[in-house]
Amino acid sequence: MIAFENKPQIGQGIYTLRDAATILHLPYIKVHRYVTKYWDGQLGEEFQSQYSWLIDGSRAVSFHTVVELYVMIQLAEKGVKTAEVLKAHQKLGEFYNTHFPFAQKQVLQEINTDGKLIYWKNGADVISLNGSDQFNLEIISVFFKKLDFGEEDVVSKLWPMGKEHAIVIDPSRKFGHPIIEGKNIYPETIFEHFQAGDPVPYIAHIYKITEKEAEDAIAFCKNAA
Repeated sequence: MIAFENKPQIGQGIYTLRDAATILHLPYIKVHRYVTKYWDGQLGEEFQSQYSWLIDGSRAVSFHTVVELYVMIQLAEKGVKTAEVLKAHQKLGEFYNTHFPFAQKQVLQEINTDGKLIYWKNGADVISLNGSDQFNLEIISVFFKKLDFGEEDVVSKLWPMGKEHAIVIDPSRKFGHPIIEGKNIYPETIFEHFQAGDPVPYIAHIYKITEKEAEDAIAFCKNAA
């Protein structure tokens, strides 16, 4: 089970809400509302604590909270309302005895949505997670496109642009800051050269990366801006 990550610790990643907004390509105000109203508020009430903490006046969260926000966004894009996401989180958290059910492989493998409700396949049974017995055969599978799983089938990496691109977020490396996979180079480092007028082939040469990796770093920073 993932321990309740609500304080800074090496290996768990430390992300201010602005960092999370950059990674998730969301407005800061929306991420702030998700964390303070839902994760710290409604979900945090279960544990009489908060998912976030304050560092030098900035609110921060762990890697697995960022992953759960990513999952919530995926469900929202399918049309699922926040209230349904929170109901599903609470029920799955109780069943798996974890504070981070949306970071569990066995949950993400079997969770589906029809755009209104969230369904979970438990063995041969398909259960709606809103407390009713409703069932809709038009189920759409989601997730896994940007996630890797590690020990105990818990999310270990997030690929914010998708696995076909070089930017990865790994809480065990560089404190979880986005980097170019295998190079430990910050995308911002490449982007600063690009903004200064350096051509991509030159940037790729001096940092010993491919032009594709340089272009991915530049695209990530542009999208974040």
